[in-house]
Amino acid sequence: MRLLDTLLKRIVVIGRLTVVWPDGTVTTYAGREPGPEARIRMHDRAAATRIALNPGLRFGEAWMDGVLTVEGGSLYGLLDLLMLNLERGGGHPFMTALERVGTWMRRLQQTNPIGRAKHNVAHHYDLSGRLYSLFLDRDRQYSCAYFPRGDETLEEAQAAKKRHIAAKLLLTRPGLRVLDIGSGWGGLALTLAREWGADVTGITLSEEQHRESNARARAEGLSDRVRFRLQDYREVTGTYDRIVSVGMFEHVGLPHYDAFFRAVARALAPDGVALIHAIGRPDGPGVTNAWLRKYIFPGGYSPALSEVLPAIERSRLLLTDLETLRLHYAETLRHWRERFLRNRDAIAAIYDERFCRMWEFYLVACELAFRHQSHFVWQAQLAHRQDVVPLTRDYIAEAEAAAARRAASPVSTGL
Repeated sequence: MRLLDTLLKRIVVIGRLTVVWPDGTVTTYAGREPGPEARIRMHDRAAATRIALNPGLRFGEAWMDGVLTVEGGSLYGLLDLLMLNLERGGGHPFMTALERVGTWMRRLQQTNPIGRAKHNVAHHYDLSGRLYSLFLDRDRQYSCAYFPRGDETLEEAQAAKKRHIAAKLLLTRPGLRVLDIGSGWGGLALTLAREWGADVTGITLSEEQHRESNARARAEGLSDRVRFRLQDYREVTGTYDRIVSVGMFEHVGLPHYDAFFRAVARALAPDGVALIHAIGRPDGPGVTNAWLRKYIFPGGYSPALSEVLPAIERSRLLLTDLETLRLHYAETLRHWRERFLRNRDAIAAIYDERFCRMWEFYLVACELAFRHQSHFVWQAQLAHRQDVVPLTRDYIAEAEAAAARRAASPVSTGL
């Protein structure tokens, strides 16, 4: 307990954290500035030591195992307090040393050849489809939504996200061939076919998503214009007018960025347009949190743009537009977290209590990373030629507005 006590004295510089130790003693760590307050109970001395020696991994494990509980508050309140303090500079030299070790190991951790990539995808995306239906929107968009006003429902924001992406793809005529890399449950591909007249090929490594997305295409009568393949991006052949990838690049891995953008360049038609949408970090290269890497996204990493842009340059693709979406993912995760908690009993019936605690920790921690650690989403528009995209960005808003009018019309007018 002494090691954790020393660590908390260094970490808490804002707000107040009260700890009830296994022997019943109580310690309060009060920061120099007012801020959030939380109270926790440690039920196990050994767990306290494990947390002190490797907080990035063991804190989440202690919560999952129930040996760390929150009293009179919520996990959100606790992590809000801790992450706010870590962002303000509270910490300990030992934590810094652990981060450096993680940085040295990150290329090995992110090495994702095809077989390993498929295994990593299965770990997260081949869970029960019922789970995802209980906290995602109706279209099962499992990526950052787009909140132009800020008060949209989740369904409205996910529809706005798809319109924003479609506008940047310049789907100006029916029949354009689109490749969707990491096509999820098929919602984006089906929307591009149904509302924009595109012919879409989606690829995924998830068996569950592959089955579901093809079933959705059949159910909508779109199988002639939308098909989904169980395929890695490195195995793609053929040429496409448009390429889109949403929320998949985080699974590519740093050693494979050159291969990814070479694959995009090879598959993109000379007058084509590509749009890559992914999470980024604002403070330079880093390392994936150890708990998140072990339990949620093995092999995953959200890169700094300084790690992405050189690979784009080496592929000889041109960066024709770059946008960063701030706080949009925080709001998306808030909606997911609230829906997850409302359906917690149903999810526990599918899995168990430990799984629910694990996923609540994941959703809360990720939301707060976007709020306190300035994580953001970037959208990079790419092309082989400078003249395939209009000179100004006005076309994006115009295409979104036209699509919104079509969606609001009682009878779809098409393109």
